[in-house]
Amino acid sequence: MKKEIKYSDAGVDIDAANAAKARIKQLARETFTHNVMTEIGSFGGMYRADFRYMRDPVLVSSADGVGTKLRIAFMTGVHDTIGYDLVCHCVNDILVQGAKPLFFLDYIASSKLNPDTIAKIVEGLARGCKENGCALIGGETAEMPGFYADGEYDVAGFIVGAVDRSEIIDGSRIEAGDVLIGLPSVGLHTNGYSLARKLFLEIGGHSVGTKLDALGCRVGEELLKPHRSYLGALWPLLGAGVLKGLAHITGGGLLENIPRILPEGMGVEIDLGSWPVLPVFGAMAEIGNVGRQEMYRTFNMGVGMVLVVSPVNRERVREQLDKRGEKSFVIGRVVKGDGTVSLLN
Repeated sequence: MKKEIKYSDAGVDIDAANAAKARIKQLARETFTHNVMTEIGSFGGMYRADFRYMRDPVLVSSADGVGTKLRIAFMTGVHDTIGYDLVCHCVNDILVQGAKPLFFLDYIASSKLNPDTIAKIVEGLARGCKENGCALIGGETAEMPGFYADGEYDVAGFIVGAVDRSEIIDGSRIEAGDVLIGLPSVGLHTNGYSLARKLFLEIGGHSVGTKLDALGCRVGEELLKPHRSYLGALWPLLGAGVLKGLAHITGGGLLENIPRILPEGMGVEIDLGSWPVLPVFGAMAEIGNVGRQEMYRTFNMGVGMVLVVSPVNRERVREQLDKRGEKSFVIGRVVKGDGTVSLLN
């Protein structure tokens, strides 16, 4: 008599998946607002859009992942910050167009579902959503044996926000003479990790548990510092008409992200030394003898968000930021040019 084959024989544990989903439901419910119309587990998440406060609402969406920062989570066994990274990254991506988040969906895939690990990831997602006023209304948890290495997973997210058409920030009003204001990052955020891992773990010969005086902490702790959201800092300025442009400094660093918001015929000059570069960047440059240009086109270098404002609004904007407890630095200016960023000593 032939053996009865079950799904578990192929490496998929339905019971473990159900246990993980039960924990996810409770965490997601904690982010719900009165706008959420479905429970986690529905085929589609339903969200009642209340746009009475907008004359001409525009939906803004973004999808992203965490990249090879996941490798650091695997090495350290710390999984409760990855979901938070993902939410904040996506929030910042729609924030640059003036949008405030409405809801978020996630995708988590692994070789074998570990309910404890999945719960840690979703704890981070839920914390990020709650802090940003965003409902976690659904997602997908997939077990894919033979596709991912044992103990590894991937995570991605999709966010939807809204902005009144008249308050969209698109960079079209940027002109020569405008001022660049930088808001500080807390570390690498979620970009440049392939190079960072090569520098610290291969060339430097360190492990994630190595404590470096230059960092003041262990390598793994430095590299897992969460990607921060700038929504709270910029909230009072959204819709005020003073922000001509916003650039989230992600993959491509300062050199490639700022040009994404510039009108044709404009360029940027950045004054090096006008903000404190975090020690982690100096440490990496020294370990690998990495050139200045390469550092600034790979990493955020201590600036996670760049604001473009007119000179007359510079102090007004900085005063508002200061009231929110947000440090800011005037880091450069807009000039006539070909869309490139010049680094000035």
